[in-house]
Amino acid sequence: MTDALKRLSDEGVAIWLDDLSRKRITSGNLAELIDEQHVVGVTTNPSIFQKAISHGDGYEQQLTDLATRKVTVDEAIRMITTADVRDAADILRPVFDATDGQDGRVSIEVDPRLAHRTAATVAEAKQLAWLVDRPNTLIKIPATKAGLPAITEVIGKGISVNVTLIFSLERYREVMDAYLAGLEKAKAAGLDLSKIHSVASFFVSRVDTEIDKRLDAIGTDEAKALKGKAALANARLAYQAYEEVFGSERWAALDKAQANKQRPLWASTGVKDPAYKDTLYVDDLVAPGTVNTMPEATLDATADHGQIIGNTIAGTYEQARAELDAVAKLGISYDDVVQLLEDEGVEKFEASWIDLLNSTEAELKRLAPSEG
Repeated sequence: MTDALKRLSDEGVAIWLDDLSRKRITSGNLAELIDEQHVVGVTTNPSIFQKAISHGDGYEQQLTDLATRKVTVDEAIRMITTADVRDAADILRPVFDATDGQDGRVSIEVDPRLAHRTAATVAEAKQLAWLVDRPNTLIKIPATKAGLPAITEVIGKGISVNVTLIFSLERYREVMDAYLAGLEKAKAAGLDLSKIHSVASFFVSRVDTEIDKRLDAIGTDEAKALKGKAALANARLAYQAYEEVFGSERWAALDKAQANKQRPLWASTGVKDPAYKDTLYVDDLVAPGTVNTMPEATLDATADHGQIIGNTIAGTYEQARAELDAVAKLGISYDDVVQLLEDEGVEKFEASWIDLLNSTEAELKRLAPSEG
């Protein structure tokens, strides 16, 4: 074991776990990861909950109680998922207190079927914040066009937000703008800005997966030489955008009011292509003020053989822009790729949620007491 995770943390990267299950909570595994692997936060999504509840243990008693009460399947899922998030938030509370609210956070997502409905997303975010009832929760809102005004509205109400499914640099700038607008609303309403936190989840590996596929279809040596470069280039230029926005006069006014920067969070950091090193999206995205949320396999790989050599984003912007330009010159449309990835991301989470609804409904029927 190297102490790569400690070095990563020392470089200003917050290490979050991209996974949660009741077994992970009750077995003491989550507490162990906090104590031994420098984990300071947890992210969840519909796919993670679908896997945990459909295949995990620890849910039968609660499902039995819910079946006895004859609750709807939607209510059952919300009771189960918010219970897990609440318990995880309690385990992470000492981290939250020690970092003045920056870390020790657990994220829970609005129903992905609401991704294109602004008012419904706001209502769901308020309900989730109330249901979990922990100050160290982040409500996840997707960065769709309909999600942007929802982010402003929810931040304006003093609810901390994890903006998810960001793939494009233009959309990322819109997300930061929505956050600042929300802080301005909260300030006008007299809220304490120091209590409002946010991260912007910028997805990494899926960009390489899609662009590499298109580079393979072109098949030239020039195309092959660009494989595995687009995702890092995209993320590094996102960090450049972050530096610009949070170095602006608009931000300075909010900074004076004790507001918190919206940190970039590297999401989808599990490497999909076995030809690449399995710590690629950790080692090569090191910069202060960021979060890297990792599936457990990536966390373990980084602990074992991660190569943390300091800031690997500083000084890369010109090269990153050149790499994305080279991809575009081959006829691969950046705008087409990022829109496709956003659409697919929403669809995947929605499909996972529907799978979760169906499997939970089957469990409720199985466990329902016989009448009489």
